[in-house]
Amino acid sequence: MQKFSSGMRNTIIILAILGAFFLGIYVNNYVRPEIEKVIGLSKEETPATIGIDFSPFWKVWNTINEKYPKANTTDQNKIFGAISGLVGSLEDPYSVFFNPDDTKAFEEEIAGNFTGIGMEVGIKNKILTVIAPLKDTPAYRENIKPGDKILKIDETVTSDLSIEKAIKLMRGEKDTVVMLTIFREGEKEPREIKITRDVINIPTLDTELRSDSIFVIKLYSFSANSANLFREAMKSFVEAKTDKLLLDLRGNPGGYLDAAVDISSWFLPSGKIVVTEDYGNEKEPEIFRSKGYNIFSEKLKFVILINGGSASASEIVAGAMQDHGRSKLVGSQSFGKGSVQEAIKITPSTLLKITVAKWLTPNGNLITEKGLTPDYKVEITRKDLDNGKDSQLDKAVEILLK
Repeated sequence: MQKFSSGMRNTIIILAILGAFFLGIYVNNYVRPEIEKVIGLSKEETPATIGIDFSPFWKVWNTINEKYPKANTTDQNKIFGAISGLVGSLEDPYSVFFNPDDTKAFEEEIAGNFTGIGMEVGIKNKILTVIAPLKDTPAYRENIKPGDKILKIDETVTSDLSIEKAIKLMRGEKDTVVMLTIFREGEKEPREIKITRDVINIPTLDTELRSDSIFVIKLYSFSANSANLFREAMKSFVEAKTDKLLLDLRGNPGGYLDAAVDISSWFLPSGKIVVTEDYGNEKEPEIFRSKGYNIFSEKLKFVILINGGSASASEIVAGAMQDHGRSKLVGSQSFGKGSVQEAIKITPSTLLKITVAKWLTPNGNLITEKGLTPDYKVEITRKDLDNGKDSQLDKAVEILLK
């Protein structure tokens, strides 16, 4: 056996200790999990994350902190960005994470207190598309049409924008101007439209008793008070002593589900299905049924007008009336916005709007993307527009007067 002097042994021991020390540093910095290198962040593991490999995320996080020069963002903003990317992976245009600024804007819109141009937009065939301009708003006055495809907002191309980002760009201070580049079906070239922003007051409904005894209700949105206003409209309809009712839902982008159920209840017996929320998993579907106001006999002549601007709650009412045989639908294919979003507070200042279900008509037809097919398909042509003719309304009147 080889023997060492006392001095040599001491040297070897010291070198071994130093080697273990530096090996520990290497293991600590390069072998340990990336999450353990992150300082000042919660690393809580929940049952939902067990078995999921988060190491790529933390490696990117640490690489940004170590390598990226002059970082101009905070750790909290990086977290918000990561959450937005997580929600974006769903590839659902109606699911979105709101940072504090976006949350404030969203809550102002729900309260009906915002400035902008006044139109509802959605994603149709992966293109930012106008669902409908709201009556008497800047977009309405500048002749924006349902189905217009928005290619640019000022200088920003919309192809990669979420709905919420697009809305944020179109909003702004009163009396400021936004330029929209749109493409309209039937036209060869895109057009640019300047719109001056204003305070938006969401309209609800108008009524009219025509000289031919047709009672018209033009419903512009399913707002919080639309059910009460519709009740007053029904009272006026009864007092008009006519059996011809025309409900115009063209350009109505929807709103509150409760309002759609309440309005449908005027025409359906108690317990009849208005709409079903299908959650697509083990959770049982939720069925919304008529409250059974149903004061009108089967002899009621009832027509509903729809078009590509009829979405969401409009499609619920029209779909229920069509499936139960209470009304004929006249016009063009509806938009196909048949999904349910829930707004969930993530922190006191942030919000997650996430799709939780899809709507089915009473006969089980999916509204999302497909929309509703009218019983009488009538497209308004360019010639109609130029001559101020409403061929869809004309067809509805023809049916009601038979």
